[in-house]
Amino acid sequence: MTVTYRRLSGPEFAILAPDLVDIYITAMGYDPAIRSGRIAVWQREIIWPGFTAVAAIERTASNTSGGTVDERVVGIAYGFIGNRERWWDQQLMRGLRESGGLSAQHSAMLRDYFEVAEIHVHPSRQGAGIGRALLSQLLWNAPARWALLSTPEVPNESNHAFGLYRSMGFHDILRDFYYAGDDRPFAILGRTLPLPAGG
Repeated sequence: MTVTYRRLSGPEFAILAPDLVDIYITAMGYDPAIRSGRIAVWQREIIWPGFTAVAAIERTASNTSGGTVDERVVGIAYGFIGNRERWWDQQLMRGLRESGGLSAQHSAMLRDYFEVAEIHVHPSRQGAGIGRALLSQLLWNAPARWALLSTPEVPNESNHAFGLYRSMGFHDILRDFYYAGDDRPFAILGRTLPLPAGG
């Protein structure tokens, strides 16, 4: 069993969206009832400037004769250039205003960032370096000065996601932030780009 990484074109991403959303729902613990709505949203994401997606694909030799190889997606990361028209950007602006206002650094950051919209690894494959490889490849050559993302808050930051983000130099932008429509607190984290050589 090996894992390879592949950049997806917009059409490839749209075709794979049902499988990608399944990973997202499983990894985030969301109600499967949101599946069809999220598929539609993800398929529309390809229109945003700078859209980039990277998939982690697990390859295993088939037990059947003929030497065939089975492939399945076990992780996904995608994002695009931050944009004032996006709901996420509007939520971020609201959070920064509520937490004391926009600093000069915040204003500069908001003019030049790459939004890591989603990064998810199937729970059965977490902790094996897949998330690091996905994020490194997603942010390689990203056309922005900053990378921003959000992740659910957990006590003492004790999960794979926080460990990954901290080890890759992401720092706090907002903590204990509540998105409209979600009752869980989130951390919004950011770092400057480019990543150092080797991720």
